[in-house]
Amino acid sequence: MGMTMTQKILAAHAGLESVTAGQLIRADLDMVLGNDITSPVAINEFEKAGFEKVFDREKISMVMDHFAPNKDIKAAQQCKQCRTFARKFDIKNYYDVGEMGIEHALLPEKGLVAAGELIIGADSHTCTYGALGAFSTGVGSTDMACGMATGQAWFKVPSAICFNLTGTLSEYVSGKDVILHIIGKIGVDGALYRSMEFRGEGVKNLTMDDRLCIANMAIEAGAKNGIFPVDEVTEEYMKGRVDRPYVVYEADADAEYDQVIDIDLSSILPTVSFPHLPENTRTIDQVGDVKIDQVVIGSCTNGRLSDMKAAAEILKGKKVHRDVRAIIIPATQAVYKESMRLGYLDIFIDAGCIVSTPTCGPCLGGYMGILAEGERCVATTNRNFVGRMGHTASEVYLAGPAVAAASAVTGKISSPKEVL
Repeated sequence: MGMTMTQKILAAHAGLESVTAGQLIRADLDMVLGNDITSPVAINEFEKAGFEKVFDREKISMVMDHFAPNKDIKAAQQCKQCRTFARKFDIKNYYDVGEMGIEHALLPEKGLVAAGELIIGADSHTCTYGALGAFSTGVGSTDMACGMATGQAWFKVPSAICFNLTGTLSEYVSGKDVILHIIGKIGVDGALYRSMEFRGEGVKNLTMDDRLCIANMAIEAGAKNGIFPVDEVTEEYMKGRVDRPYVVYEADADAEYDQVIDIDLSSILPTVSFPHLPENTRTIDQVGDVKIDQVVIGSCTNGRLSDMKAAAEILKGKKVHRDVRAIIIPATQAVYKESMRLGYLDIFIDAGCIVSTPTCGPCLGGYMGILAEGERCVATTNRNFVGRMGHTASEVYLAGPAVAAASAVTGKISSPKEVL
C-alpha cells in the first residue's frame, strides 16, 4: 500500500523506507517554534532536564507575538526569559518588538519553513505550514524543550482524509469560507488525529494566502495537520524566500485514505461560524439579524496582505457603525508596511478603525480588544469558544475579512454586497 504525502515526509525524516498509520516513530526536525507564552515553559523544562546546548541555533524560532508589546508585568517577565535564553544560545530566529509578527504568518514570510520539511511548534496552529507542502503540527512545551535539545520528536503516524477540491471561488469568498464550510461539514472532531490532505484540480485556483488560512484551521477539525501539494503557486511563493534545497513529496496513487470528501469551491458561499464552536456554521443568507459590538480583522488566520486588501476594498469611503469598534491587525511588519504603501491604512483610519502593531492580542482574549459581558464580535480569527475573547457571556462569530468589514459598516453581520 502506498503512502500519503504526510506519511512520506515522516518516513523520510525517520530514516525509514515507509511508515503506516498508527506506527510510532522518532523523526528529525527542521524547525522548532515557540512563542512568548509557550517558550518560557519549554525553557523551564529545558533547564530542569539539565540540557546545556541546543541542537541547532538556526533551527529554532521564538516569536514574541501573543502578549507583545508587553501587556503587563507577567508578560514582560515571560518575554525577558525568552530574550535571555535566545541570547545565551545565540538563537538566530528570535523576533521581538519591531521585528516580530504573528508567528504563523511570519515564518512562511521569512522563508523559515519550506516544502518537505518537518516542523513542530508549541502552538496548535503550527499546522499552518502544510500550505507549503510541509508536515507541521502543534506540540506541548515539553516536546518543544526536547526538540530544542535533541532535534528530534516522537510521532504517531496519522491516517488521512483526502479533500478533493474542484471549481473556483466566487466573489467575496476566500480560504476562510472554505475551511469553515469543511469544519461545518465534518465537525470539530471530524479529522481527529488525522492528516487533512487537499488535492484535486481546484487547488490551483487557491492563492497561497487561501492555503495558509485553510491549513491553519485544520486543528479546528481535530486534525494532526493539514497539507497541500506543491505546485507552481507554492514554488512562486518560496522563490526568493527559501534559501536552501527542499524536497517535494507527492502522495502515492494507491495511498490509503480513511475518507475522500469532494468539495466544489464554486458552491461555497460566505460562511459564518456562530458561537461557541467553529463547526456551528451558517451561510451568509442564513445569518439573520445579529447586531455586533466589535470587529477584529487580523490573526495568524487572516492578517495577510490579501485580507487587508479585501477589508480595504469594502471600507473605502465608508464609516464604521457608531456602535462598533473595528480593530485591524496586520500580521507582520511587512504586511503593515505594504498596507501603508498601498493606502489601506488611510482607508481604515478614515473609516474609523484602529490599526494595531502585529500581535495575537484579542484572538486569545489577551489584550487589544477584550469583550465585555453580552458583547458580540465578528472576528477573522480561528476560535470562538466560550470566553475566547473575553467575558464568558460574550460571543465570537468567525468570518472572512470581507464579511467582517461589511459588518463593521452596518453594525450587524452582513454580506459585502449589502454595503457595495
